[in-house]
Amino acid sequence: MIVLGIDPGYAIVGWGVLRTRAGRYVPLASGAITTPAGAPFGLRLQQIYDELNAVLERWKPQAAAIEKLYFTNNKTTGIGVAEARGVILLACQQAVCPVYEYTPMQVKQAVTGYGNAKKPQVMEMTRRLLCLKEVPRPDDTADALAMAITHGQASASAMRRQTLEQFRQ
Repeated sequence: MIVLGIDPGYAIVGWGVLRTRAGRYVPLASGAITTPAGAPFGLRLQQIYDELNAVLERWKPQAAAIEKLYFTNNKTTGIGVAEARGVILLACQQAVCPVYEYTPMQVKQAVTGYGNAKKPQVMEMTRRLLCLKEVPRPDDTADALAMAITHGQASASAMRRQTLEQFRQ
């Protein structure tokens, strides 16, 4: 299965494409969509939409994994991220790519085995799981790849359950 991981934002949108099979992950491509800070917000959203469409068209993922949005301290930033996330969801919908959402704790658990892992631990385990020489940069790209790994593990678990259920019948 080809999975697109997405770390949503409006300044930087990290993305990573993996092929997942039997608990193994092969990185196919990754990068970041970076929008200029001084540009009108609508143009930034358009850039995110256009560049993500190009990724979706090129790789034709069977699933997209995106971080579930949560608000902490800065609600103003959170609103902008939510708007960018809406554009991302629209692009996936139009590409007929189902979207799956994961919390940061789920990603930490899937990648490191520990739901309270620190960001450097997640980034290093992402590097190791993908057999990369270095942690992908910017951080948003590494986060997107971790998101894709999370979906690979979650979908494998669902497939295992389905296979076991069929075996029992």
